[in-house]
Amino acid sequence: MSAARPAPATRYGRDGMTREELAAYADGLLTAALKYASPSGSLVTLPGRPGGYGTEVDGLEGYARTFLAAGFRLAGEGGADPLNLAERYAAGLAAGTDPEHAERWVTPAEHAQAKVEAASIALILDMTRPWIWDRLTPVVQEQVVDYLSAVVGDDTYPHCNWVWFRIVVETFLRSVGGPWSSDDIAADLAAHDSFRRAGGWFADGDERSYDHYAGWALHLYPVLWARMSGAVEAAGRRERDVAHLDRYLRDAIGLIGADGGPLVQGRSLTYRFAAAAPFWAGAIADVPSTSPGLLRQAATRVVGHFADHDVPGPDGLLTLGWHGAWRPIAQRYSGTGSPYWAAKGLLGLALPADHPVWTAPAEPLLPVEREDTVAVLEAPGWAVSATTGDGVVRVVNHGTDHAVEGVGTGDSPLYARLGYSTATSPLLDAQAWTRPADQSVVLLDDAGRATHRTGFRMLRAELVPATTEPATTGPASAVVASVAEAHWLDADLDAPDHGSGRPGTAVPAGTVTTVSVVRGAWEIRCVRVDVLTPGGDGAPSARSLEISGWAVSGDEIARGTAGTATARGMRSRLVPLSEALRADVRELPDATPLGPRSAVPFARVAPGDPVPVGTWLAVAVELAGATAPEGAVTGAGPAPRIESHDDAGDDVVVHWPDGARTAVVLPPQEPRSDKA
Repeated sequence: MSAARPAPATRYGRDGMTREELAAYADGLLTAALKYASPSGSLVTLPGRPGGYGTEVDGLEGYARTFLAAGFRLAGEGGADPLNLAERYAAGLAAGTDPEHAERWVTPAEHAQAKVEAASIALILDMTRPWIWDRLTPVVQEQVVDYLSAVVGDDTYPHCNWVWFRIVVETFLRSVGGPWSSDDIAADLAAHDSFRRAGGWFADGDERSYDHYAGWALHLYPVLWARMSGAVEAAGRRERDVAHLDRYLRDAIGLIGADGGPLVQGRSLTYRFAAAAPFWAGAIADVPSTSPGLLRQAATRVVGHFADHDVPGPDGLLTLGWHGAWRPIAQRYSGTGSPYWAAKGLLGLALPADHPVWTAPAEPLLPVEREDTVAVLEAPGWAVSATTGDGVVRVVNHGTDHAVEGVGTGDSPLYARLGYSTATSPLLDAQAWTRPADQSVVLLDDAGRATHRTGFRMLRAELVPATTEPATTGPASAVVASVAEAHWLDADLDAPDHGSGRPGTAVPAGTVTTVSVVRGAWEIRCVRVDVLTPGGDGAPSARSLEISGWAVSGDEIARGTAGTATARGMRSRLVPLSEALRADVRELPDATPLGPRSAVPFARVAPGDPVPVGTWLAVAVELAGATAPEGAVTGAGPAPRIESHDDAGDDVVVHWPDGARTAVVLPPQEPRSDKA
C-alpha cells in the first residue's frame, strides 16, 4: 500500500542543485548501497523481494548501476577518491569476471539482462581508465575481456535501445585489444538511425514507443560513446547526432514541471531522475540552442524534485517506486538494483567543476515558469500545454501507444491514455491494464467491460490560432485527433510485462473518433462513435459510452460538484457539454504511486439511453492547481463552451473563459460499410 507522506518542503525542485550538493547526494546513495555489497564486492544485492530475473541478476545490477555513479564521481574529480571507490569496484570486477569465483557474475550468454549491465561496466571502465582499468592485473584484464566478449556476434539483442549495449561493449573491447565486430557495430548504428523521428525524437524501436528512453538511452549513449577511446565511427556522425539532440532538448525542457517533476509516462519510471540524463548529454555535446546554465537548471531540478520528495528514503536506498516505495510501478525486468539506473541523472558530476555547465550564469526559470505555452510534438502525437499559474505541464496524446497502427492489443496505462502530466499519474493498479478507467474514451458492454484503443490511427496534430474581440489573433490552441477500432480484449495476464499493453484475443466493438482541442488547463474532447459492431452469438455489444478525465491522487480526496475531484493540490474536472452525458467521480484505493487514494471524473451516456452513433458528443476536461489564481489559462472559474455552425456538428467553435475563440473543423465520418 502507498504510505501517507507529508507534502515536502520544495527546495531543489525550484532552485536546482549546486555541484557540491549533487555530489553529496551521489555520495550518500553510494555509501548506503555499498553496505549491501558481497564480501568480494562483485554483487550489490539490495534488500527487498527479488526481481523477476532472480537474485543473481539483482546483485549484478546493483554493482553495475552504482558503478555508473562511482565512475562519474571519479571522472569528474580527476581520480580523487575519498570513498575508495576505484579499489572497491576493481575488487568486485576481479571476482565478478572470474568464472571460478563463488560470487561470479551471471554472463551475457546465460542471461540477457547481463548484456545491459555489461554496457555500464564497459562505459565506466573507459571513462575511468587511468584509475581502474590501467591498474588491473593482466589476469583480471583478460577475465574482463573474456566476460565482455560474449556479446560479439550475438544476434539476439532486441531491436530497440539495446543496440547501444553491444556498441558500447564492443567499442571498449576494440580499445583494449579484445575481439569486436565491425559488422555488429555497423548493424547496430543502422538500427539506431532507423529509430529517428521528427523533431529530434527517437522511437524506442519500430513501435510508437515514445517515452523517457528517447532521452536517457537513445540520445545519451551516442554522446558518451563518441568520447570512448575506440569510437572511430563517431566523428562522421557527430554533427547529425548533436543536431538531433539539440532539437530534442528544446521539447524535453518544456516537459519539466515547475517543481522539477518529469512526466509520469512510459515504462521504467522507477529510474526516476535518470530523466535528467539528456540535459547533461546536451552539456557534454555542447548543443548550440540551449545554454549550459539552462541545461544545469533542468537537470538538477529533475534530480532535486525527487530529493524534495524524500528520495532516497531514511535508509539511503532507492526503491522500486516513484517518490516512496510502490512496487506496482515495476515491470517484470525490475529488481532491487534496477532503480540505480537513476545514476544517469548524476552524469553532470563527470564534468569537472570548471566546465561551463557548472560555471555558466544560472537561468533560474524553466519554460513552464516563463509563460503559458501550447505546442504540438509531431513524433509522439502530443499536444503540450504548460501553465505558469500552477507550474503543470500536460500532454494530450493521440500518437503514442507502444504498438503499431492496426494491432488489437490492450491499452498500456503507461502509453495509451489520452493524457499525462508532471503532477499526476495514470492509474497503474492491476485493473488499469485490462480496464481503461482514466483519460480514456471507451465503449462498455452489459457487464461494464471497457474497450481498448491501441492500434489507433492519428488523424491530426497541429496548432490553430485563437481569436479575440475584435477578431485579433490570440494564444493558439492545439488540435490533435485519432480514430480507433475499439475492441474488447480477453487478455493474456501471464505474458511478460515490459510496459506495453497486454496481448490477448480482441473482439471488435466499433469505431470511435476522438478530437482534442487543448489550451491552458482545458481540453475540449469531442467524441463520435462512427460504427457499432453488432453483438450476438456470444459476442458482446456496446451498451454505453464512457469518457474519463485526469486521475488525481493523495492522502485525501475532496469531492466538488459532479465530475470534480481534488487531491494533493490538483483539481480534476470533467464537464459534459452534451445533454446525453452525465458526470460522476470514481474513487480507487492504492492505484498510483502518488497517494493511497485516487479519484477520476468521468461522464457516461445517461442510463437506459442507446449509444449515439454518428453524433458528436463533447466534454471539457480540466487539470489545474486547486489554488491557482483565477483566469482562463489555469482553468479556475467557468468551463469553456462550444457551439456548432452546421447540422452535422462538424464545424464547431470553442469559446474559452477569457473570451478567446477557436474554430475547429471536425473530421467527417468515413464510410465503413464493412463495419455495419
